[in-house]
Amino acid sequence: MKKIVVFDCTYGGELFADQLEQEYPIVEVIRVIDWRNSETIQSNPRLARKLAREALSPYIGKVDLIVIANFLLSITSLKYFKRKFKNQKFIGLNLKEPDTFADRKIIILTTKAVARTISYRNYLFRIKRRTETLILDTWTDMIDDGVFTESNLRASLDCYQISPSGRSTELILANTIFNDIIPLIKDCYGHNLKIHSSFNDTIREACKALGIRGGLSKK
Repeated sequence: MKKIVVFDCTYGGELFADQLEQEYPIVEVIRVIDWRNSETIQSNPRLARKLAREALSPYIGKVDLIVIANFLLSITSLKYFKRKFKNQKFIGLNLKEPDTFADRKIIILTTKAVARTISYRNYLFRIKRRTETLILDTWTDMIDDGVFTESNLRASLDCYQISPSGRSTELILANTIFNDIIPLIKDCYGHNLKIHSSFNDTIREACKALGIRGGLSKK
């Protein structure tokens, strides 16, 4: 059985691992969630790399694939891990690039640490769309603690007048834990609202890296 390590520092990593197991039960998923250093990993790329390396050291070279399920760490350190440990396969979560109507406004839900990176600025330039970056650091702890509510969601998004038809605005999730509130977002703003998550793309990339055939089920 193929072995995949999923590394993160929040419940978002658990969500990704859950979906990976559901879609491909033929792989063994090893969850390495560094809860203790969550705040540091989510805010400091340099220290995040050091902590991730320490947490992953028992698995490097001993598993088939390591998935870095953390946006900040992926966009700042994935190349480092691939270069440093050439005998170990690594993949990470990439910022999702929208592929639908160009006239729709894009709201990117992310954190301050991600938005401050050069990789994020290059991403905005590359997609060439009308975008609004929404810094939502306060959401991560509330979602992690299970206390995030509709009022928290609306306090941040109602001002954008998102149409229930989903024809004016799209959301991009640039934090793994935000996937936990996709049902709530759709309940509040309509099930036609286009929400871009990197989970499916990353799972496809993982299966390609391991030579596993099959397709993702429709959600």
